[in-house]
Amino acid sequence: MRFPAVGLLALAITSTVCARAEAQDADTALPIGPFVVDVRGTFPKFTNEPLLADSRGLSVGELPGLGLGLDVNAHVYLFTWRAMTFGLGGQLTLARAHATPPGAAGQGTGRPVTERLTSLAPQFSFNFGTGDGWSYISGGIGPSVWSVVPDGQDPLPGDTQRLETINYGGGARWFAKPHVAFTFDVRFYAIAPSAPHPPLPSGPRTTMLIMGAGISLK
Repeated sequence: MRFPAVGLLALAITSTVCARAEAQDADTALPIGPFVVDVRGTFPKFTNEPLLADSRGLSVGELPGLGLGLDVNAHVYLFTWRAMTFGLGGQLTLARAHATPPGAAGQGTGRPVTERLTSLAPQFSFNFGTGDGWSYISGGIGPSVWSVVPDGQDPLPGDTQRLETINYGGGARWFAKPHVAFTFDVRFYAIAPSAPHPPLPSGPRTTMLIMGAGISLK
C-alpha cells in the first residue's frame, strides 16, 4: 500500500531530529528517561477500500474516512549504547470515525456508519537525544478490534474479531519544563484480514495511518 505523503514527510522530519540529537555533547546532557507517559489526541485515517466496504455490505461512500482518537503510551528506558537508548513499554490506541453520507437522512441513498479501532500492544523503541528532548522510532505487535457498523445494526463477526496488528512509526518529545513535554507521533498500523461472513467476503489486509500530538510526563 502506498503511504500518504504527509506521513512520510513527518517521518523524514523525525529522522532529521535524530541526526541533530546525535551531535549533542553527551558529557553535559541529561540522560533519557527513566520513564515517560504520553497522552495524545490523534487523527486516524481510516481506509476507504472497496474490499472493506464489501466485507460489511456497504458502499465505499458510506465509509467514514478521517476520524478522531486518543493514544496513551508508557515507556521505561533500559540502557544506553553509544548514542542510542533502548526503551520498552506499551501503547493503547482508541480511534473513531462517524459519517452520514449526503442524502442519508432524506433520500435514503446512504447509511450513517460508525468505524472504530481499538489496539493494545507492547512496544520496543530506539531513542536518540537527551533528557531535555529526544526522538524515537518504535514498533510492536498486538491485537486490534476494527469495527465498521451502520448505525442501529448489530456488529458482524468481523467487527468483534481480534486481529493481529503490527504498529511502527516514530516521533519526538521536547521538554519545555523538567517533567512536561510536547510530543508528536506518526504511526502505521498493519492490520491482518478478518474472517469472512458468508455471503460477505473477508475484510482486507490494510495499513492505517494515525498521527497524534499531546503531552509527555516523566
